[in-house]
Amino acid sequence: MDDLLELFEKDTGFNSFHLDGQTIILDDYLQVRPEKRDLLEKYIKEGKLRIGPFYILQDDFLISSEANTRNMLIGIDEAKKWGAPVNLGYFPDTFGNMGQAPQMMLGAGLKAVAFGRGVNPTGFNNEVLTDKKYASQFSEMWWEAPDGSKILAILFANWYSNGNEIPVDRQEAKAFWDKKLSDASKYASTDNLLMMNGCDHQPVQKNISQAIKVANELYPDIEFVHSNFEDYIAAVKESLPEDLSTVSGELTSQETDGWYTLANTSSARIYLKQMNTEIQRLLENIAEPLAAMAYDSKDKYPSDEFRYAWKTLMQNHPHDSICGCSVDEVHSEMVTRFKKAKEVGKFLAEAAAKELLTKIDTSKFSAKLKPFVVFNTAGYKKTGIAEIFLEYKRIPFAGEYIEKLYDRLEQEALPELAVIDVNGNTVEAEITDGGSSFGYDLPKDKFRLPFMAKYIRIRVIMKDMLPMSWKSFALVEQKADIHEQENIVKNAGALLENEFLRIKVAQDGSLNVTDKKNGNTYSKLMVFEDTGDIGNEYIFKQPEGDETITTVNTKAEITVKANSYMYGEIEITHRINIPVSADELLEKEQKSIVEFRNRKASRSEITAELILKTKLILERGSQQIKLETSFDNQMKDHRLRVLFNTEIIGSEHEAESIYEVIKRSNSVSDTWQNPTNAQHQQSFVNISDENHGVTVANYGLNEYEILKDRSTIAVTLLRCVGELGDWGYFPTPEAQCLGKHTAKFAISFHGDEQDKLRTFHEAVNFQIPFSVYQTDIHTGTYEADYQYASIEGEAFMLTAFKKKENSDEIITRGYNMTDKLQKFNININGRTAEKCNLLEEPVSEEISDEIRPAEIVSCCWRKF
Repeated sequence: MDDLLELFEKDTGFNSFHLDGQTIILDDYLQVRPEKRDLLEKYIKEGKLRIGPFYILQDDFLISSEANTRNMLIGIDEAKKWGAPVNLGYFPDTFGNMGQAPQMMLGAGLKAVAFGRGVNPTGFNNEVLTDKKYASQFSEMWWEAPDGSKILAILFANWYSNGNEIPVDRQEAKAFWDKKLSDASKYASTDNLLMMNGCDHQPVQKNISQAIKVANELYPDIEFVHSNFEDYIAAVKESLPEDLSTVSGELTSQETDGWYTLANTSSARIYLKQMNTEIQRLLENIAEPLAAMAYDSKDKYPSDEFRYAWKTLMQNHPHDSICGCSVDEVHSEMVTRFKKAKEVGKFLAEAAAKELLTKIDTSKFSAKLKPFVVFNTAGYKKTGIAEIFLEYKRIPFAGEYIEKLYDRLEQEALPELAVIDVNGNTVEAEITDGGSSFGYDLPKDKFRLPFMAKYIRIRVIMKDMLPMSWKSFALVEQKADIHEQENIVKNAGALLENEFLRIKVAQDGSLNVTDKKNGNTYSKLMVFEDTGDIGNEYIFKQPEGDETITTVNTKAEITVKANSYMYGEIEITHRINIPVSADELLEKEQKSIVEFRNRKASRSEITAELILKTKLILERGSQQIKLETSFDNQMKDHRLRVLFNTEIIGSEHEAESIYEVIKRSNSVSDTWQNPTNAQHQQSFVNISDENHGVTVANYGLNEYEILKDRSTIAVTLLRCVGELGDWGYFPTPEAQCLGKHTAKFAISFHGDEQDKLRTFHEAVNFQIPFSVYQTDIHTGTYEADYQYASIEGEAFMLTAFKKKENSDEIITRGYNMTDKLQKFNININGRTAEKCNLLEEPVSEEISDEIRPAEIVSCCWRKF
């Protein structure tokens, strides 16, 4: 940045510098050069420094749909504070490109995209492209989204640094340009040849004006212009041929040898992906919906705090950060940022809930009761257990010996207790002693207030709780109703059963499940496998001759942890012996920079026991099996996965991606050489046929693979490697992920296509807990049980329910999960809607009660 500003001052012929499509560097630079603000603003407004439209250069697939949108929304908003953002969707080095990018870019007012990966340029070699979806003769092409949106796409066919380090010496320049012009001419559809001067490993070339002058002298028939993307795109559009190729959907190098798709970054440092999922859900699906419902006034809504939380989170979203493919120091700082963003998100959620609770009328409960409110802030009805540690009795510190308070509370006997709803009806609940503990309040207008309190742990079954709604309950001193229903767990933990599912646990710990609703049975679900990995943070590579270790034919231990008519919980313990690391040859090969495909290292002959403890929970009324595997990893250079053999063999499967449920092939192209084919997922993957299917949900486990049998879903729980990879030797001991880990996943079963959509919503809801808060008895403007917004349409997936910044308006956003026209409707009491774009600006299109295939719909809701 120092060099750029100096160059702008000294070289008036220097046209401009493209700041890599982002604005974050402006914040970073001003932290250490605050005195340069005026100079930055001057050159941005003059067009010398081209910024935006994004906040950061993200990885498309490893952040949520909303995070991709907020990156544009915040990036464009912040760029406009300086000047005009570049009107270009810029993806020079993302590890694959999301299929909805054309619709998203057009929805943000961007008219073209530029990218570096995902499409094979064939050039003028007379190759027939009839059967190739991901190849283009030209470096310019049309890119079509699943909804039919098309945008002009420019591929960096010779990479995004093809004009790097241009010589000034005439002889060197002639040799340089002869090759570069020939290379670019192979692919360009017009006579405008794009040369990208610089890259992320390169300082700015200070003598670029002189180098261009020399080039013009050497080639009098060619005009060399120091340009910018706006001028370049305008020139290209004027002379585009009619026979441009069209590529469709996501671009992940499907028609290559499969080794450098970099999809395995989705399993590098999985702990980062898990933290990211937690905070995205906290902001998108808890804090923002609660705040949208709580704050009527734009002056009260914490826009600045949400902006701070989102920016802090997105600072972890660049493609070399969230992908887990940097040195350890980078990722240690990410953990700190995640923690900061989480604390802000928790504060915003709790503050919004506290504000909203004051508006909920609980006066129907009698004075001595202790009310609490359960919120479903997901975009779909939700079944499950809501849990709260409710404060039953409090003793302030003032006036008593503090050290006696704990014992005093612990010795008090509890009366018989029950939970009632707002109409006085007893509800199904598990009530247990929650113990005593220290607590404190931090009032805004006085000193801290410490206390000791007695708590009651309450678990309530919520059956099909409506989206964006709440229900009020109260703890009452009375005898609870005795239920005669059967407990969930039977046969010492070998059998669990509710209305919908019957689960038999086999001797080896795998699951045999009967879907009672649809009459289908599935066997050998949840088998664990472990393999060696001599690759790197970017790419998985199993050693040659390595034998996969599985839990098949092992003997698992089963322990019953909880059992009632409401829910059952068992723990399944697997013990497998695996090598402690790769052998000594791997380190030598890494230091020698032997390309991973040429490595001969094997796994060590020394083994140790890996203990996997899996918590299995089945709840009354639920059609989903919830699973949580915990283990202490002390082994290196290996990958751990869990397998689900659906026994449904088909040609394709589905997975949640960015604003779409994408259909991907179960087989690879004829050019594919990699023996594996890892894929990205957001919250679920599904295999099904026209009659039935299985959906596997996850929590921050972004890598899966459909195995070669075309019926088994493999989800990666942990991948441990010791080096960054790429162009040198950079050891990354923390990427071995030593220590304790917990992986959460779930399984749902369905019948036909319509029933399948239910499991997709269940998978997303698996990541969104109920929010439960204690309150007092008071009057309010909202009823005790209330649905703030109704959302109808099984095919519609809600992604945002938030306030528009600095506005009273509410923004809703979501998409059609199918490739068919679907019915959908949203209604917010007291508000009327108009359609808006992804920047939350009104558009002229009317709102319909139908949503087009794969369409993203954003609406702005104003008060009547």
